[in-house]
Amino acid sequence: MSAVNPAKKMKLDGPLIGTHNGHFHADEALAVSMLRLLPTYASSPLVRTRDPAVLANCHTVVDVGAEYDPSKNRFDHHQREFTTTFPGHNIKLSSAGLVYLHFGKDIIQAVTGIPPGEDLDLLFEKIYNDFIEAFDANDNGVNVLAPKDLEAAGLTKKFEDRGFTIASIVNRYNYTHSSSEAKGTKEEQQALEDARFAKASAFLGEQFVLELTDRAAAWLPARKEVAAAYAERLQYDPQGRILVLKKGMPWADHLYTLEKEAHIPEGVAPQVLYVLFPETDEADSKWRIRAVSKENSGFENRKDLPDAWKGVRDEELSRISGIPGGVFVHAAGFIGGNKTFEGALAMAQKALEL
Repeated sequence: MSAVNPAKKMKLDGPLIGTHNGHFHADEALAVSMLRLLPTYASSPLVRTRDPAVLANCHTVVDVGAEYDPSKNRFDHHQREFTTTFPGHNIKLSSAGLVYLHFGKDIIQAVTGIPPGEDLDLLFEKIYNDFIEAFDANDNGVNVLAPKDLEAAGLTKKFEDRGFTIASIVNRYNYTHSSSEAKGTKEEQQALEDARFAKASAFLGEQFVLELTDRAAAWLPARKEVAAAYAERLQYDPQGRILVLKKGMPWADHLYTLEKEAHIPEGVAPQVLYVLFPETDEADSKWRIRAVSKENSGFENRKDLPDAWKGVRDEELSRISGIPGGVFVHAAGFIGGNKTFEGALAMAQKALEL
């Protein structure tokens, strides 16, 4: 007996969504998946066409139609006069950015239950910064760094990363080398293309929800805890270069923001260099020491752990550092560990002077 596809049993009776057929991109695939996170569109069917008569019968149209009019639920961005950007940003929106701009807060509330207020506003901005804006830039042909600037600086890529992006993953769903698909009728070919779009859209919807729920459950609550730890940092180093967290959490974004906003008194360092946190919630947990990365620099740290400690473990690390309880220091010098909080703190304090 063949398996029954549950999607075929679903009654799609919500407002009709329209987008274009043919080669598809990440922005409209994400736009459709985000709309379907809202109760209004949860059971919405989708039509993919460029036929104006068909699109005219759609409740909501994204990425096609040469019209941007929120009052009519028209969200295309390809017209020459289109200049809309997300508040505080300068990249023109794609269909994904347009859907997020107009429905983003409602989507966040639908997925997370966060009520209107400061937390919702913070999360709305955060998700755009960290997730949506890249879709807008990609669809509008905006590079992270201008090629001419890279050329002027004499910089070249260390490896090719074209196949490593979300946009490249979505593009793979456009690939078709099936002889049976090529021989099918136009209707059959369109149905297969629509099925590939549906897979790409579902993939992006899953990534969006994972990003959103993680930020809501971990990043947002960490904001107050990192602020409290930042206020207490002078008890571990007179210059405030060590931050101690009571548990592991996403701290980097909040630390950078706190440093920018803080009034730094005389004699206190402007930046934290090391962050300490327990590996687990157990009372006898081992502790980690993490070198703070330079903001937006990836793997470059403000101050590595000492070279002599790099790649060393256990008793040898304790001997070289002169601090009991050593567990490890990564060969790249960005993270290390000790069996106790006291040991990790001693490592941080000593590393400051080396």
